[in-house]
Parts: sequence; C-alpha cells; structure tokens
Amino acid sequence: MSETVWLREAADGGLVLTLHIQPGAKKTEFVGLHGEAMKIRLAAPPVDGKANAALCAFLADFCGVPKSAVTLISGETSRAKRVRVDAASAAALARMRALG
Repeated sequence: MSETVWLREAADGGLVLTLHIQPGAKKTEFVGLHGEAMKIRLAAPPVDGKANAALCAFLADFCGVPKSAVTLISGETSRAKRVRVDAASAAALARMRALG
C-alpha cells in the first residue's frame, strides 16, 4: 500500500494536507505533486489574505464540507501551507488520494 505523503488522516478523523500554493494563476486547480506537497494553482492574488480565503473555499467545495470546516494550520504568508479539513466524507478522502 503506497502512502500519500501530502495527505494525512488525524487521529480524530480530520485530514491534514501539505500544500504548495501558486497564487495569481489563470484558474484554480490541483496541479500534482511538488516534492512531498500537493501543488494547487489559485486564481486569487496573494494580497490581503485573498489567496488563503480562496484556498479554503476551493478545498471546502472539493471535499463537500462548509468553509468553516477548513482551517489554515500554518503558512499564512508562505507558499508552503498546512491545512486541516474536518468532517470530510470517505468519498472526499478517496478523491484526495486519487490526486497523488
């Protein structure tokens, strides 16, 4: 069984994602692995927290959870971020694992 390095299940059932973010892109999308992180392009600019808000909204939509279930753990002003997603379904976890 291969382990997905960028995606980790927390003991309480939440997901912890290790991400590399490229703000200011043409569209918001998953790109693929970037080292041990999943690279995501964001259409939002990296000013006034807009990219972080767009990232949380994108992940909430992808996982089918409310925006309040997505929390930025670290990397507020960095491209390297750790994000927690609470209450993600098994289907959302499967889609995440299929990405890389």
